[in-house]
Amino acid sequence: MKDYELAYLISSDLSKEEVKPFQDKIISFIQNEGGVLIENVAPLKKILSYPIKKQTQAYLAVLNFQLNPEKLADFEKKIKAEVQILRYLILIKPKPKEVKAVPKKFVPKKAPERKVELKEIEKKLEEILGQEGSTNY
Repeated sequence: MKDYELAYLISSDLSKEEVKPFQDKIISFIQNEGGVLIENVAPLKKILSYPIKKQTQAYLAVLNFQLNPEKLADFEKKIKAEVQILRYLILIKPKPKEVKAVPKKFVPKKAPERKVELKEIEKKLEEILGQEGSTNY
């Protein structure tokens, strides 16, 4: 079975009370084809950007379901036969990719830096400066 998402617009000629039974009818189409309903988003009334079949408002409904790909054509025929559906779109939902845990790179700890005393620095400077003064070029 593959995962699908069906988004469809229901005619605004239906009342709010009639939309729920209509959506149950669409769900029964899925179940009659051997599909499994995963998620059902309640239809919301929307104003359309442009008229579709002379309608400026429609109910937008979304269903997520699983169905065998062979049965999809029969399901789609049933959806097309419904006059109250203005438009629909069926999408194949991809399976979520498994994320493999990446092992952390081994970073050796650095040895703590040795703090140098001011006296040691002065002693080194005297050695260096003393050597330069004694050399003749």
